Amino acid sequence: MNRYLLDNDRPEAGARFEALAELFDPWTFRHLDGLGLGEGWRCWEVGAGGSSVPRGLADRVGASGRVLATDIDVSWTTPAAGGVLEVRRHDVTRDPPPAETFDLVHARLVLVHLADREAALRSMIGALRPGGWLVLEDADPALQPLSCPDEHGPAEQLANRLRRAFRTLLTGRGADLSYGRKLPRLLREAGLAAVRAEAYFPITSPACEILEAATMRHVREELLTAGLATAEEIETHLANLDGGGLDLTLAPMITAWGRKD
Repeated sequence: MNRYLLDNDRPEAGARFEALAELFDPWTFRHLDGLGLGEGWRCWEVGAGGSSVPRGLADRVGASGRVLATDIDVSWTTPAAGGVLEVRRHDVTRDPPPAETFDLVHARLVLVHLADREAALRSMIGALRPGGWLVLEDADPALQPLSCPDEHGPAEQLANRLRRAFRTLLTGRGADLSYGRKLPRLLREAGLAAVRAEAYFPITSPACEILEAATMRHVREELLTAGLATAEEIETHLANLDGGGLDLTLAPMITAWGRKD
């Protein structure tokens, strides 16, 4: 069984990737650009999922650089392949790391879902050249578990109840919902230098509504099978999303980075 609840082989994945790109790409590249990402850099994007981050990396490294984008399912990334961007199927917890070293290794919303996060972290650090940067970004749903912090009515109460149900599914698949806050410590313990971290907490973005609707449709059958929600509750929530007016939020995205000396 695929333990990743939000796998890429469903049509809802496309809407999720677009919403995640709108929400988080500016945040991600603010940090990557701040580290000096540019012409000639060699980058490994782990668990790429969609194509927006690999494309952004390729634009920045130019013709003299290289971007390797990997995932266990590359169906959404492959159309972007070409030029300096290579797309490769790869399981970071099981497969040997690439036989090369990189100036930047980046993963967003990947480790939180993996059963063997320690193996993945070792693999990514091992692929860094001296002076290279590891940048990890993961949510921390345990830190902020609500869909609507301002729970002032039935629609908000339902949204929060379904968010709790979704979190139950995630933990049942082995996700660590408090992983994001651990990133700075884990990078220091792994021997990286100049470790820093920041958190981003989007509130009331239209992309939050798109992401929520796509996620609910993606996990609908799992929620029903587990008895965590009824079909009426899910349809009511989707209708509430279509109607607008819900001040939806997401779990904080914690970005941590460190340098290999």
